[in-house]
Amino acid sequence: MKVLGYFCLMIGCHVLAQQYPSRPVRMVVSGVAGSGSDVVGRVLAPRLSEVLGQQLIVDNRSGASGLIAAELIARANPDGHTVWIVTMTQLISTTLYDRHHLSRDYVPVGMMGGTPVVIVVNSGLNVKTMAEFIALTKSKSGQMMYGSSGTGTSGHLCMELLQSMSGVKFVHVPYKGSTNALTDVIAGQMPSTCFAAPTMSLITGNQKVRVLATTTRTATALAPGLPTVAETVPGYELNGWYGMLAPPGTPRALINRLNQEITRVVTEPATRDRLLAVGMEPTPSSPEVFGDFLKRETARWSKVLKEAGVKPQ
Repeated sequence: MKVLGYFCLMIGCHVLAQQYPSRPVRMVVSGVAGSGSDVVGRVLAPRLSEVLGQQLIVDNRSGASGLIAAELIARANPDGHTVWIVTMTQLISTTLYDRHHLSRDYVPVGMMGGTPVVIVVNSGLNVKTMAEFIALTKSKSGQMMYGSSGTGTSGHLCMELLQSMSGVKFVHVPYKGSTNALTDVIAGQMPSTCFAAPTMSLITGNQKVRVLATTTRTATALAPGLPTVAETVPGYELNGWYGMLAPPGTPRALINRLNQEITRVVTEPATRDRLLAVGMEPTPSSPEVFGDFLKRETARWSKVLKEAGVKPQ
């Protein structure tokens, strides 16, 4: 009877996967329009809609450093019709606030790709290099501000890490989203910010801002021509990434189907080229590999947050 039951269960899972999805799929992103996760989501959505046979809708749920989206996904129906694009920002913020841990409270679908993070300043600062930016910040005696998409986000940790490793002192100004902070940098209302490379499309050719460096340890083709922060601050490194999670309780058959189609789409030459053009290198993984990655990163950033003295606000 156990063998028969197992056989029936497997048939049921196969049928479930074949019938899925039965209606449009909502892909939640924690960023505002134009943010890294939004850009990546909108590159993937048209092709994923084709291979899944149902429209995939990008749903922006920004705010509270990603906790608004985290709450929504935690309560969503686990039927595969709601998924969540997550980044290092959501991992850090949920770790900092000790709520909705990515590695514990959701079902991993898979890693999608990696991306560099860049540091940007308003051109009015008249600095062209990281060394000049650090020197100017030191001369300001703790008055230099920077904007981020919120406490515990990658943009926040990007500058906090720079602060701790270079001896400068910044004033953190949290915004609702990375593009909100960038808008103020462009307008000259905020001196600097830090965001994932896909957002760079918003400032291409804009003479009011200058991209100083990338946070990867070595130079990357995803941010061509940019020096690294590590060239000025040895040992500095912060790597961005994009993955997908599903609500707790989502059946494995649906997770496998989603992982299969995402891997297929991000590795297709046309989509891969589009993703590389916006600053994401496709590196798809299995659900298990992504789950292990989230556990390691949670442990790593828990230590960094504690040592840096970053507190929830």
